[in-house]
Amino acid sequence: MRTPGAATHSRLAELKARPRKPGAASFFFYDAHFENDAVKVLPGEFFVHDTDMLVMTTLGSCIAACLWDRDRRVGGMNHFLLPDGGAGTDGDSGRYGNFAMELLIGELIKRGANRSSMEAKVFGGGSVVSGMNSINVGERNTRFVLDYLRTERITVVSKDVLDIYPRKVCFLPASGKAMVKRLASANTEALAALERAAANRAAPAKPCSGGSIDLF
Repeated sequence: MRTPGAATHSRLAELKARPRKPGAASFFFYDAHFENDAVKVLPGEFFVHDTDMLVMTTLGSCIAACLWDRDRRVGGMNHFLLPDGGAGTDGDSGRYGNFAMELLIGELIKRGANRSSMEAKVFGGGSVVSGMNSINVGERNTRFVLDYLRTERITVVSKDVLDIYPRKVCFLPASGKAMVKRLASANTEALAALERAAANRAAPAKPCSGGSIDLF
């Protein structure tokens, strides 16, 4: 296993020192498994970059949309809990899909990306908490993000959504490569808390089919 060198420590220190934009992920670390610099995207956050540092998150009923501009080779990920909500503060508006997608696409455009050359990979929307299937939070989230991307004419090239699994997702924003691991178990208590919070704002929705994606 490679030991993190001075260059890695320097880049992580630089990223940590940068002013944080509202909603931007800020938990940077070195991932020993992938031997790569990494950032964890928490619920309500997003991250955009033009190098292949590892962008990671863990999902229950939440959705992570990974967008990549194939011409500019810049990409990003978000993580939202619900399709829509009231106009909250800058710090928590990313919890809702409509705000989260605007934040992610807006930051990509600032980096030179264009909607016409963006493509998407979508993850999450699982029904991971027993007894909450009737709430359909994951189905509603999934339907929202696929409808949103269709409206924006951003092609969904792959997806791993719905079913009963929590998921760990890794994304490389310069190459557009995404990996997903379906978890037999996860931080169940934390995921359950997010599910219950989402249930307060949920409504029924129609299911969507899954798609191919790299597993790790």
